[in-house]
Amino acid sequence: MQDNKETPEQIRERLRQEELRSNPTGNMNDAFNRANRGNLSDLVGSLGWKGTGILILVIIIGFIIVSIFFK
Repeated sequence: MQDNKETPEQIRERLRQEELRSNPTGNMNDAFNRANRGNLSDLVGSLGWKGTGILILVIIIGFIIVSIFFK
């Protein structure tokens, strides 16, 4: 017999996902706050594919600017 009750971890994750969908700017703020604590998987997971792409572009552009000005 299967138990259909959610575990506390599943409830927390479901509530977190609902909050991320309903509040995208808070999502970005949460993602950067998680980055300050050093958890990269939470940062990338909470940003989504668009936010991750933007983050990668910013890193690449920053690298190019630094390499141009500090040769």
